[in-house]
Amino acid sequence: MATGKLYRHSLALLTDLYQLTMAFGYWKLNRVEEQAIFNLVFREHPFNGGYTIAAGLETVISFLRDLEFDDEDIEYLGTLEGNDGEPLFDKEFLSYLSNMRFECDIDAMPEGTVAFPHEPLLRITGPILQCQILETALLNMLSYQTLIASKAARICNAARNEPVLEFGLRRAQGIDGGIAASRAAYIGGCIGTSNVLAGKLYGIPVRGTHAHSWVMSFDNEVESFEAYANALPNNCVFLVDTYDTIEGVKNAIIVGKKLKERGHKLAGIRLDSGDLAYLSIEARKLLDEAGFTDSDIVASNDLDEFIIDSLKRQDAKINVWGVGTKLATAYDQPALGGVLKLSAIRQPGQDWQYKVKLSEQTIKISNPGVLQVRRFHDRSGYIADMIYDEILGPGNEPIIIDPNDSTRRKRITTNPPHEDLLVPIFRKGELVYDLPSLTMIRQRVQEQIGALHPSIRRYMNPHNYPAGIEKKLYDLRTQLILEARGYNEKQNKS
Repeated sequence: MATGKLYRHSLALLTDLYQLTMAFGYWKLNRVEEQAIFNLVFREHPFNGGYTIAAGLETVISFLRDLEFDDEDIEYLGTLEGNDGEPLFDKEFLSYLSNMRFECDIDAMPEGTVAFPHEPLLRITGPILQCQILETALLNMLSYQTLIASKAARICNAARNEPVLEFGLRRAQGIDGGIAASRAAYIGGCIGTSNVLAGKLYGIPVRGTHAHSWVMSFDNEVESFEAYANALPNNCVFLVDTYDTIEGVKNAIIVGKKLKERGHKLAGIRLDSGDLAYLSIEARKLLDEAGFTDSDIVASNDLDEFIIDSLKRQDAKINVWGVGTKLATAYDQPALGGVLKLSAIRQPGQDWQYKVKLSEQTIKISNPGVLQVRRFHDRSGYIADMIYDEILGPGNEPIIIDPNDSTRRKRITTNPPHEDLLVPIFRKGELVYDLPSLTMIRQRVQEQIGALHPSIRRYMNPHNYPAGIEKKLYDLRTQLILEARGYNEKQNKS
């Protein structure tokens, strides 16, 4: 597993302190056997988009398979103090943690699945103490990669199936952010990365040639191109904008002709500044006139889906897109806003007690129950998604209700084909899921996006896909909300 290769020490303390203080509280109250269900959801699509790509599950699996508090973790926790200067945790609790092994059930959407607000990307069922400890790590691993995979899918859509390369490592939020971003961007549709460590860990194709500093280290541009061609004749994409872009293209052609005479190819040129539309058009003319019709024009320079779309509309002759900062940092939305919320609790052997979190904001009210997501489809693609409770069941002709607007409803009447999106990943702490390859995950992304109506795939002002709560669950949720707010219908009538 890549996580184990990247980190040589325990990650059990990858959590917020309040998760451990709550776990300690459950332990002191003898609630360690109490069972709970938590659901990891997001409330709005990132980037004002019409869909979101689930990613990061393999990282979660790797983390959970290796989860245990080692001696150093326990020793460190023993040094933490409360406000009175006394140890924060009892030694008996730390002993409990040192012997604890992961024993939860996990159900999740496979990576590469198209998801919508309020749908669980992951459901964890097990001892409440363990679920609580895992909250922060699950959110960290799933939320960020989901965010980047979604951004990559939008960028690749704007590029209209032309190759997109992820160049974001140097601008990413630290080592972890850079590695995770490269993986998620590849899932989302990028064909390669500049990140060599990500290439090693995940088998992602790596790409790159030279920078401006290479050109500047020589007396002139032609000399720099010739030196690079002599050193790496099978990797020649020349960066042509160090001094003058059009002259740089001409110099690349001079060296390209020498490469051709030696049986090699001028793979392309890269534009990294200036008017990319105009410069690419002029560069294409020069390359074609010189016989380099199959040489690529690669563009970089703070690209995102909106700039790429604008360049396409200007008939730019760019056919490979290098996207760095605005992809790896999710430039216009730095966080997905994922949350993990308790939806049910029970004592061993007893029935589930459903729980709902209230808020002054409707969008922040949680959904109770043993949640599952059912996706309906026909020959044309996806029809609607329904969040339902596995105990209540979905019904024969279910009605789907928008959780934020109860007047928006969709009835499923024709019994169309469907699939339930949450699949078993762990059972009692044991992995029961066959991990797909990254190639298979990438393919799933394309299949899933392709099954959406084009209006939903738009990255500006997309149409809303019908996704909501099954009516029986919605009615139960409403009842729980009223009860939590102290409204008793019988008392009100009297």
